[in-house]
Amino acid sequence: MTHAHYAAIESFWAPAALILAALVYLWGWVRIRRHEHDNVKGWHAASFLFGLLFIWIAMASPLAALDHEMLTAHMVQHLLLMTLAPPLILLGMPRKPLVHGQLQRLLEAIGRPLRSAPMQQIGTVVTHPALCWFAAAGTLVVWHIPSVFMLGLRSQMWHGIEQASFLVTGLLFWWPVVQPWPNVSKWPESSMLLYLFLSTLPCDILSGFLVFCDRVVYPVFLSSPHSFGLSGLEDQQCAGALMWTCVTVVYVIAAAIFAARLLSPHRSEEQPILQFESERSAVRTDPQRMEAV
Repeated sequence: MTHAHYAAIESFWAPAALILAALVYLWGWVRIRRHEHDNVKGWHAASFLFGLLFIWIAMASPLAALDHEMLTAHMVQHLLLMTLAPPLILLGMPRKPLVHGQLQRLLEAIGRPLRSAPMQQIGTVVTHPALCWFAAAGTLVVWHIPSVFMLGLRSQMWHGIEQASFLVTGLLFWWPVVQPWPNVSKWPESSMLLYLFLSTLPCDILSGFLVFCDRVVYPVFLSSPHSFGLSGLEDQQCAGALMWTCVTVVYVIAAAIFAARLLSPHRSEEQPILQFESERSAVRTDPQRMEAV
């Protein structure tokens, strides 16, 4: 199957799935907001929808047609799927189910085995920060090995696996940071600063290699059309610099939020850093009101 044919198929099913996810989310969000407007904010929905938008840009927009011609376009796809879309989606995930009635009962019946003790133990292992870090770093490094990189360019199946792996490991990487739901095994919140710092190292090494290498690492881009007037080597340097800058900025922002919350004197010790309002928020007591009483 040619890349153009594959891109046409992908540009059909990807928007359809994303539109369906957006409609289901908005339908449930409106229902929850109508009954619990204090615990569900508008920016939750905006964050989730922007995450879906970034996935669409990476997989079905005109950018997707350039990933076989420019390493920079290919790198933008990876950044959208792994660095930008996952934290936005996790920040927008509600704690209450988005569906109700027969559909909710059906989903509860399907998900009942997932709530068993063995499955919960597996979930605890999968979301362990160390495993999340190695999964994301390993995915990043492996897919940029020249032979594996070329496999993703030549094969429809492997190209889809590549994109799915970036999105899935991106969600895993950001899970300990965002904590959309209460985590069973709580690491010290200050350890997330080290977690984010160490996560920049694989990106820095890879992007530095692409920027300072004096030859084109992926020869396929030597014969590609020189889009935007960039040679193959200039395209590679641009891709490396983009990755270096984007990843650093995003991780620094997340680390700054952690540091600010950790240093805040009014933060409860049990309150997660980037987590949404918990159910306990409804019973918070104003100290000044207590003094008045």
